[in-house]
Amino acid sequence: MNPGILAAIGAYASWGMLPIYWKLLGHVPTAQLLCHRITWSFVVLAIFLVLTRRIARLRSSLCPSVWGSYVLASLLIGVNWFIYVWSVNAGYIVEASLGYFINPLLSVLLGVFFMRERLRPLQWAPLGLAAAGVIYLTFDYGRLPWIALTLAVTFSLYGLVKKKAPLGAFEGLTLETGLLLAPALAWLGWSELSGVGAFLHAGTGSDLLLIGAGVVTTAPLVMFAAAAHRIPLSMIGILQYIAPTIQFLIGVFMYHEPFSRSQFTGFGMVWLAVLLFWLERWSFGRKLRHLT
Repeated sequence: MNPGILAAIGAYASWGMLPIYWKLLGHVPTAQLLCHRITWSFVVLAIFLVLTRRIARLRSSLCPSVWGSYVLASLLIGVNWFIYVWSVNAGYIVEASLGYFINPLLSVLLGVFFMRERLRPLQWAPLGLAAAGVIYLTFDYGRLPWIALTLAVTFSLYGLVKKKAPLGAFEGLTLETGLLLAPALAWLGWSELSGVGAFLHAGTGSDLLLIGAGVVTTAPLVMFAAAAHRIPLSMIGILQYIAPTIQFLIGVFMYHEPFSRSQFTGFGMVWLAVLLFWLERWSFGRKLRHLT
């Protein structure tokens, strides 16, 4: 099999399995867990940049316009990480997975409104169907599926900001985690002084998992970057649904989260929208290849 495809599968499968990792740290308050993820991710990324001799490139690229873009990106990814970790340990893995099914469709809409991209007529139907699915789930839940929508909105906006940002994936994420590092360390320090800190107080296994949060955050990014250079974007677009599919299956079958027949209807509308959207893209691409 193509090494690029294997790398992409590895990246998305790793992201899909993350709920299991966060569940192992369910005894750690979400805010502390987020701060450890930021801290150890920064450490791992900084070491990676030093070893690959990219740190000088990052330093030379910093200017006022760059700082502005990455401050916004860091806030968006910080909120996304917090909501995701909280939702996993609060028993909402299924709803979180819905957010990452919706995310690519929402990214398309952002491209239309902010990047002046144009959709073909048949591409609007899946977007309407996905919106109908969310509305259906809103009535079924008796509330907006705010976890899914927050994850989808923050990650889509994050993608939009990063699309315009000048730094590479690793340099950019290093800067983002670096911008969040001071408040993260301050919160961890306050937690320790308040006697509620988890690090070095919950056993060696817990400490190693907290440190490992940096690795499980950055390793999939390394695999994704390797894949992005080797396989078409359309292939990456299809493979990205591996992650929320695994998350959904973990939530339902491993942690036995409730999933009713009426929820299946709402999720099914979103899944069908995703399928129709990518079938339309595939069909259009095939026609273009025949014409050329």
